[in-house]
Amino acid sequence: MFDFAPADNGDKTALYRDLTAAVVAITDGERDGIANMANCAALMAEFLPHLNWAGFYRTIGDELVLGPFVGRPACIRIPMGKGVCGTAAAEARTVLVEDVHAFPGHIACDAASQSELVVPIIRDGKVLAVIDLDSPNRARFDEEDRAGIEAVAAILSSRI
Repeated sequence: MFDFAPADNGDKTALYRDLTAAVVAITDGERDGIANMANCAALMAEFLPHLNWAGFYRTIGDELVLGPFVGRPACIRIPMGKGVCGTAAAEARTVLVEDVHAFPGHIACDAASQSELVVPIIRDGKVLAVIDLDSPNRARFDEEDRAGIEAVAAILSSRI
């Protein structure tokens, strides 16, 4: 049985250290990428405060397709280069958006979302999926969040 919980001290460095340790532990030895994404979506939702959505979009052909997530029902397919997720995938780079309403072409799956962080999961130069985090708070994400979720993506690059 796994019983992962974030430290309740407000220290982001410790939070992301504990989150990445949990990601390593829960995915260790598991070969099923969908199972690993599902558990990691649950971990991110558990560890990261002020989220209304945490999950994955998988690269299938020339689009992103909804993967495991925690949150309200979401858009199922996103074309490459469209919205925050499609931009991150097409450009193979992290996209941090303080105000989604100011992002050109933002795709509103949940009207409550105000800010977003999308990190690609890359293996051998190919974007396999993206991690998508949404918050009902503007400017919820910062550079510590970017670095922490990029560390999660690096772990998952060999586990999905």
